[in-house]
Amino acid sequence: MDPKSINAEQFRALRTNIEFAQLDNELKSILVSSSIPAEGKSTVSSNLAYVVAQTEKKVLLVDADLRKPTVHRTFKLNNEQGLTTLLANSDLKFNQVVQHSKELNLYFLPSGPIPPNPSEMLGSVKMTALMHELGQYFDLVIYDAPPLTAVADSQIIATKVDGVLLVTRYGYVKKEEFKQAKKALDNVSANLLGCVMNGQPVSDASGYYAYYGYEE
Repeated sequence: MDPKSINAEQFRALRTNIEFAQLDNELKSILVSSSIPAEGKSTVSSNLAYVVAQTEKKVLLVDADLRKPTVHRTFKLNNEQGLTTLLANSDLKFNQVVQHSKELNLYFLPSGPIPPNPSEMLGSVKMTALMHELGQYFDLVIYDAPPLTAVADSQIIATKVDGVLLVTRYGYVKKEEFKQAKKALDNVSANLLGCVMNGQPVSDASGYYAYYGYEE
C-alpha cells in the first residue's frame, strides 16, 4: 500500500478513530467481519494491521476464517501450521507457529489446515486461553473472521474480543443482510466499534473507506 495514497490515508484515519473509540478501555483485540462474503473484510483487517504496526506497536494478524482463509495467500506465508494446529496440539507454543515480517513490522498467525469443526474449535476453552495469552504478548491482535450471516464463527469470537469492526461494501450488501449481521452481534452483546464502508467512489469527499462509529 502506497503510504501517500488515498487508501493509506483512510486507513490511518480508521486507526485514529479506533484509538479514540474506547478512551476509557484499552483495545487489545479486534474482530473484523462482514455481513456477507466479498465485502473486503480481509483487505480491511490486513491494511489496518499494517498501519497500526507502523506506530511501533507489536501487532498480530490472526486468520480466524477457518473455512476460507486468505491471510497466508495475501502475505505469501507458510500455512502448514497455524491457528488450528495450535488448538489441536497442546504441546505447541504460539511462538513456534507465529510468523514475523521484519519489512512490515507485523506478526501473523495463519489459519493452518482447514478443520472439519471450525465453530467448535473457535468456541473451545483452548481458543479462549490462546486469545488471552496472545493478548498479553501483543499490543493489538486483529482477528479476520468469516461473514456473520454465513456461520456462527464470528459471533463466537465476538464474545472474546474487546471490539468488533463490521465491514460493508458500498452498493453491494442489502440493507436486510446488514441488519441481520448487526443483530447477530447484538445477540451476543458484542462491542461494535463501528462500520467500515468499503468501496465508496473515490470522488466522494470521504474517500475510498469511510468509518461510522456506534454509540449505543
